[in-house]
Amino acid sequence: MPYPESYKRILYKLGYYSYQEGLIYRHLKQKGGWDNHLARCRRFILQAVELLKPDKITVLGSGWLLDFPLSELMEKTKEIVLVDIIHPPDVRKQVSGLKKVKIIEEDLTGGLINEVWEKADRLPFYKKLCSLHDITIPCYNLQDKEPGMLVSLNILSQLDVLPVRFLKRKMLVTEKEVTNFRSSIQKHHLELLLKHKSVLITDVKEIFIHRDGSRSEEQTVTIPLPRSDISEEWTWDFDLTYTDYYGKQSVLEVVAMLLK
Repeated sequence: MPYPESYKRILYKLGYYSYQEGLIYRHLKQKGGWDNHLARCRRFILQAVELLKPDKITVLGSGWLLDFPLSELMEKTKEIVLVDIIHPPDVRKQVSGLKKVKIIEEDLTGGLINEVWEKADRLPFYKKLCSLHDITIPCYNLQDKEPGMLVSLNILSQLDVLPVRFLKRKMLVTEKEVTNFRSSIQKHHLELLLKHKSVLITDVKEIFIHRDGSRSEEQTVTIPLPRSDISEEWTWDFDLTYTDYYGKQSVLEVVAMLLK
């Protein structure tokens, strides 16, 4: 079911449309810098499918499908469900007419976006929320009770980004509160994955290289991840062309694991 215009305006004001366009823009600016990361994502997913042989695959955070081997998996499974908050028009066009592919647009935080908007946007400009405890963090429930193999695709670290960015403009909050808030969102997502046979691919740390040669880093996943007998780690050259507004390069440490 299409979003109502009122909800589309919320997504626009929180920056979801520009954020999505920014990702493809950054990818193009890297001139092949993402190729290794994208190839390893696709290869890991294919290996998991060969092992589990699912009849159905549900992708959480399908995005631009750069990191998902759609054409290869069309021959290996009966149904593929792509779930994201917004599907780019190019993706809709790409999957149009593919009988095995279904697309769903949903907030993968289970409604946090609307909760954040309702609690924070209606405040007058001179008043701010006093605590993140005023925000209820919901759980995302799958429409389909039998989703097959879940694939969480470079989304775990991104679920909180725009809600937190918006809330920081609307409230007085400590970094500890923000970290706890982010951890709760990520914890809900991981709990969902652990209920099913799942592939988790996520960055866990971003390393910044500043123009003066100094380095800094930030944990992008703030919760402990489970151990897995089938896992890989690699580095994603996320931005080596100084696309970043603040003029720094960045690489991401990525983890891929099979949860079963």
